[in-house]
Amino acid sequence: MSKETFPEWLEAIHISLDDKQKKQFEQYYQLLVEWNERMNLTGITEEGEVYEKHFYDSLTGASLEAFKAEGSLIDVGSGAGFPSLPLKICFPELQVTIVDSLKKRIGFLEEIVSELGLEGVTLIHDRAEQLARQKTYRDQFDAASARAVAKLPVLLELCLPFVKPGGVFIAWKGASGEEELHEAENALVRLEAEAAAPKKMKLPEEQSERVLLTFEKKKKTPKAYPRKPGTPAKNPL
Repeated sequence: MSKETFPEWLEAIHISLDDKQKKQFEQYYQLLVEWNERMNLTGITEEGEVYEKHFYDSLTGASLEAFKAEGSLIDVGSGAGFPSLPLKICFPELQVTIVDSLKKRIGFLEEIVSELGLEGVTLIHDRAEQLARQKTYRDQFDAASARAVAKLPVLLELCLPFVKPGGVFIAWKGASGEEELHEAENALVRLEAEAAAPKKMKLPEEQSERVLLTFEKKKKTPKAYPRKPGTPAKNPL
């Protein structure tokens, strides 16, 4: 997928880019490659692959009925800004908060936000397990997102505490997404959430499988969760 065909593929999922947004994606790509020479942000650096496997893939979340283009989104462990910053570029009214445990990645994201002129983006250097204990962030967001971070039972414990009752957590997964859904049944019961039907798709040119998983939060997260840093990964629900 080239940067020239990228807008055409987005039109197919009902996203239109203006000239400013196209330029923002070009700047994003250039900065990603520059920073990737100094720190490990991604193993994908070829332009066409970045546009398809990072930018386009991130934007498939906007095809979900649960996605609110003018809502609040917290992106947990976003790494190089995926999926939240491509979504922010396309939907400027979306209020984005990114939490990442690595200070260097936050530094990269600060430059992206500044250079692209993105407003309504908050960047936080912290562990999700710690941040979700703060009243300012707990049970506050319309949606949480995570892409290529951890196994689903771990993600549910890290992400659902941030979401309002009635809000959603969206997980970007590969072909194993449906299998992970079965592994997460216990976590869903404990965390007072319910899974929607998985949405399966393929990247348009590369044709690798993707699964979008959506979970609705039914009640406030029990006080016991998330557990202390590191515990969810070592001992998943």
